Amino acid sequence: MLKSMGFEWATVIGFFLGFVFGVGCALAVMYSIYMGGYRAALRDSALPTAPERLLKTRSKLDSAKG
Repeated sequence: MLKSMGFEWATVIGFFLGFVFGVGCALAVMYSIYMGGYRAALRDSALPTAPERLLKTRSKLDSAKG
């Protein structure tokens, strides 16, 4: 079967597996990061009183800069 498969089919299959699945997986990872952490961080930063965890992280960042 492999001998009868032409170069064109191998190219199409390789393109499909590499590009379509590769881009699809990358988008799935970026979406899960957005839904999990990034959106929660934006929500926490907009609260009137910041959560204790956010204040600790900000103090660590300020001490590392200075």
